[in-house]
Amino acid sequence: MHVSVWARDLRSLFSRITKVNRRIAQFTSFYNLSTFQSFHFNSLRCQKSSLMMEQAANDSGTPADVNTPVSAKETATKDATETGKRKNDEPDEAEKSGRGKRRRGAGGKKLSPGERYVPPPQKRNPGVSFSQEHFDETSYYFEGGLRKVYPYYFDFKTYCKGRWIGKTLLDVFNSEFRAESIEYYQRAAKEGRIKLNETPVEDLSVVLRNNDHMRNTVHRHEPPVVGKPLEVLVDDGEVLVVDKPASIPVHPCGRFRHNTVIFILGKERGISELHTVHRLDRLTSGVLLFARTLEKSKQLDQLVRDRQLEKEYVCRVDGEFPEGELICEEPILVVSFKIGLCRVDPKGKECQTVFQRLSFNGKTSVVRCLPLTGRTHQIRVHLQYLGFPIVNDPIYGASAWGPHRGKGGQIGKSDEELLHALVEEHQNLHLLDITDDCIGVGQEVKKNKISEKTNMSGRTAEPDESGESCQTQVDKKLDCTETGNVKTKNASLTESQNPLSTNSNENQTEAADSTQKTPPGTQDHLCSECKLVRPDPTEKELIMYLHALRYKGPDFEYSTSIPDWAKEDWVEAE
Repeated sequence: MHVSVWARDLRSLFSRITKVNRRIAQFTSFYNLSTFQSFHFNSLRCQKSSLMMEQAANDSGTPADVNTPVSAKETATKDATETGKRKNDEPDEAEKSGRGKRRRGAGGKKLSPGERYVPPPQKRNPGVSFSQEHFDETSYYFEGGLRKVYPYYFDFKTYCKGRWIGKTLLDVFNSEFRAESIEYYQRAAKEGRIKLNETPVEDLSVVLRNNDHMRNTVHRHEPPVVGKPLEVLVDDGEVLVVDKPASIPVHPCGRFRHNTVIFILGKERGISELHTVHRLDRLTSGVLLFARTLEKSKQLDQLVRDRQLEKEYVCRVDGEFPEGELICEEPILVVSFKIGLCRVDPKGKECQTVFQRLSFNGKTSVVRCLPLTGRTHQIRVHLQYLGFPIVNDPIYGASAWGPHRGKGGQIGKSDEELLHALVEEHQNLHLLDITDDCIGVGQEVKKNKISEKTNMSGRTAEPDESGESCQTQVDKKLDCTETGNVKTKNASLTESQNPLSTNSNENQTEAADSTQKTPPGTQDHLCSECKLVRPDPTEKELIMYLHALRYKGPDFEYSTSIPDWAKEDWVEAE
């Protein structure tokens, strides 16, 4: 039997050799030897690729793409496997020689008359790293104890989302980017501020296609933060530890970019390429760790995952907190991933926080907090549930939770009703860290407020092991999908050092009716923010009485001094 099989295979081999010889005879009469060798090699390679594609199609149950050249697919597969690069990063041999090149994005077909060419998506850098180019976009000025940013031009960029395909730009702006009116976007388009695939778009009726790249240039304003200097506690070449003031986000998020810890360190101290180990809420102050090297970052991340990093917080809460040690183990459920709002719920994730009262002044108590797990807003949610919300907590101390303010889980509202109530209670949504567009409140709530620049990025709050998080809503001028690598247009602004005259007790008014104006040389004729005057935020709006006091690992310990509001003899200003 083995002899029979061997003979059959031998006959098959001889048959294939005969066919090859016939092909050689046909082509050698027309081409010289070198031309034939090249053709024969490519022919065999294409046969091999065809067999591979046919096998892959049979395995997946779908036919191979007949519109894509075989060699291009083979090359793309090899590149993706070996180097992780996109297939358009390196041209194949046919493209280098100018032969057989087909326009990508059209499936290898010629474009029909009037059909718009869409270039393939470019490779994205997954890392987020800021450089001097980003730091130089604008500068700071200080006034009334606040750190402020001169307005500047900024490019928001995004690829066309699946739900936008087949819609016009006008439809998308009207349905999802409602921070500005349609008239604004039409004027911005006529001035070349809106681009599609790097080409200015004057007519917003253009229909979006897959892989379209959108760019929107805006005049960006950032909310002020406290003017307290950013103190560096440790910088040993491997770890950087800072004492973060309240009101300053860790990294760019929402309306904040330059008024963040990352940018302040880069602009004022020349420190960049930091690795985030954990995060603190924008309104939370205290110990904040960064790794200087990737190796150290991995080491610290492992400590966090193994729960070998001991954290101690201190806060001031409303009411007389019970004496002795109190442990709260109520599970926490995320109500909204987009804004990071949470509450106690049996369906939530298990968590544990240890509390101990340090002092009581007859009105408020200072409490020591040891979070043993790391859920979003864990300390704040547990204290609200116990009936002792943190002083100046704009979310979990709000009256929107009802007469009991969420004590014992008593809310009396649906999650959607709660979100609406929170937005309606607070006019300055960037201080609340909640965006009305994210929760469907829309234009109804915005009628009596200044339109806040919100974003549809859909990024959720990113909790660290302390139970704190950093909200990551982004200006909804356009979704900034590559926050760390967006190339921005440097603002050509004349920086005026004249102080602004402010009045925090007055309502927002037209700039023409007030002495508080956008700094000279930084105004933009299309920008609605430039025409408005916002009162400066108060200390209550900027400082929540929650502080990260100490972080301790197996062989290190970093701590700050206790804040003034946590001292036993502290008296709250009237």
